[in-house]
Amino acid sequence: MDATTWIVAAGSLVAAVVGPIAAGHALLTKRDPQVAAAWIAVSLMFPVAGPILYYIFGINRVRTRARKLFAAEQIHWGDGNHPTANPPDIAPEYAEQVRISDAVTGRALEGGNRVTPLTDGDEAFPAMLRAIEAAQDTVYLATYIFETNSSGQQFIDALAAARRRGLDVRVLIDGVGEFYSWPLAGRLLRAAGVPVARFLPPHLIPPQLSINLRNHRKILVIDGQTAFTGGMNLGDRHLRQIHPHGEGVSDMHFGFDGPVAAQIETVFLDDWAFSTGDHSGPAPRARPLADGALCRTITDGPNEDLDRLVMILVGAVSVARREIQIVTPYFLPPRPLTAALQAAALRGVQVDILLPEKNNLPFVHWATQHMLGELVRWGVNVHYQPPPFVHTKLFVVDQQYVQVGSANIDPRSLRLNFELAVEIYDRALASTMARHCRERMARSRPVTFREMEGRPGWQRVRDALFWLASPYL
Repeated sequence: MDATTWIVAAGSLVAAVVGPIAAGHALLTKRDPQVAAAWIAVSLMFPVAGPILYYIFGINRVRTRARKLFAAEQIHWGDGNHPTANPPDIAPEYAEQVRISDAVTGRALEGGNRVTPLTDGDEAFPAMLRAIEAAQDTVYLATYIFETNSSGQQFIDALAAARRRGLDVRVLIDGVGEFYSWPLAGRLLRAAGVPVARFLPPHLIPPQLSINLRNHRKILVIDGQTAFTGGMNLGDRHLRQIHPHGEGVSDMHFGFDGPVAAQIETVFLDDWAFSTGDHSGPAPRARPLADGALCRTITDGPNEDLDRLVMILVGAVSVARREIQIVTPYFLPPRPLTAALQAAALRGVQVDILLPEKNNLPFVHWATQHMLGELVRWGVNVHYQPPPFVHTKLFVVDQQYVQVGSANIDPRSLRLNFELAVEIYDRALASTMARHCRERMARSRPVTFREMEGRPGWQRVRDALFWLASPYL
């Protein structure tokens, strides 16, 4: 037998072995049956290329590295089965939701927090910059997109100044989100002497080419006492003063003063440790205010945190008695949440969902249109907001429970990204946010069942095709 025959025989043997191995791994480890079926088919139909693709995109990107990150989180939070320690007095109307979040998160519900809504970069950026300038000890910043235009440069200057004052300054930028702007913020920060890390940057060896498993969290924590989070990235696009005629992006951010800032700081330090191997950091030291809101952080990601946010959202919808208001830029909810919203509307709860009429990602808008009809049909109210593009993420129940943070209601946020949310139990804030939603609805137009059903055939086919790809959008 010559060398060529040996090579062909060896290649055939490898193909016969690795295809079934990859298919078996997908069968045993994938939680979604459609995803498992797709990888099994690819691995068996293309016995060489299929397993290679599965190794690059199907294993390392979501499972293995995410488990390492979760191991770091367990240092602080344990196994997620511990209820609120020394729980504050809970009003009866909060009890059901508190019980759900206790069981799902394992984090303590902290009292004594002041929460400040900040609309657009015009309010958020000055407040964040003032906090950095007033910092005495630590400044920790994590963001998905860090633009290097005028707004971004202001943050670079403020962080560099804090570093020159001798403070512990750390900046974590997502390894893919960083490329939304040029020159890269990381390079400018390092040149200014600011310690910077990148979360899972793309590289060829070992292969890390996926756009999945992104750190989508937006965090700024000052001295463990003051924190900012929400949906806002850093950049001029969020400034209404330079986009007065409907351009740019409208968003809402939130400032926190109190013990929940320590929880947010711990999330940052865990992500920093995962990205750098540096586990150093101060002990929690936040002081509660005499009178403030009950708050708790919720982390969600493609690790053992997977589906925690979905469970809490479904639980909150299920215990709603009067009204639910959801503001989100991208809306492709999982089936359990869709069913819960439909059931809530059928129970007589007023369910209002506010979406942008003109989305910055048209293919997501098309996929959403495919499933809106089944919500509107059963009494869920959907409203299209006029420009500018509204990037706000807001969830309000019965004017008493609010959830804010970085997560969109779509598969990328709920299954592929690392996200951070904060739940807030406070009637005054919830009433303010509910009023904000009603004001937005007054400027929006309702989506009707007739409109969804009356789309031309080519649009219905287009929307259905993009909906079919929605797990990857």
